[in-house]
Amino acid sequence: MMWKFEHTITTLAKAETIWNLYSDISTWVEWDKGIVHASLEGAFVTGTRGLLQPEGQDRLIFELKEVNPLHGFSDVTDIPDAGIQIHFTHRLKETAEGTTVTHEVTITGPNAEHLGPVIGAGMVEGIPLTMEGLVTLALERERQHAI
Repeated sequence: MMWKFEHTITTLAKAETIWNLYSDISTWVEWDKGIVHASLEGAFVTGTRGLLQPEGQDRLIFELKEVNPLHGFSDVTDIPDAGIQIHFTHRLKETAEGTTVTHEVTITGPNAEHLGPVIGAGMVEGIPLTMEGLVTLALERERQHAI
């Protein structure tokens, strides 16, 4: 039982700049307007846990599952009361056209078939906007450093 959504964009922002935004969790609320709080209980490395508060919801505990500097990271949020786990994967790849940024969300668990489309509907709308916010902020940072 699972629900999945993936979105990819290509930007002229460097992978390093985007990675710096990913790994500095204090910037998450700047580029992801759906988040009102994000914090990490340690370094941005595999196994570190953090807190994420989506707008209008309770804070959720997440764990960094895979951290591959300059290439991407994944995290998982377990919501046992709802019977689901939300897995996020963020990938960066340098190409001739620029940096491709892919965000993928997978909802698994006993209630994924039922809750996935419900929770996912907001994600399908929000993820492309979040990614635009991310690359816009990355490009702004690069312009600031170029001056």
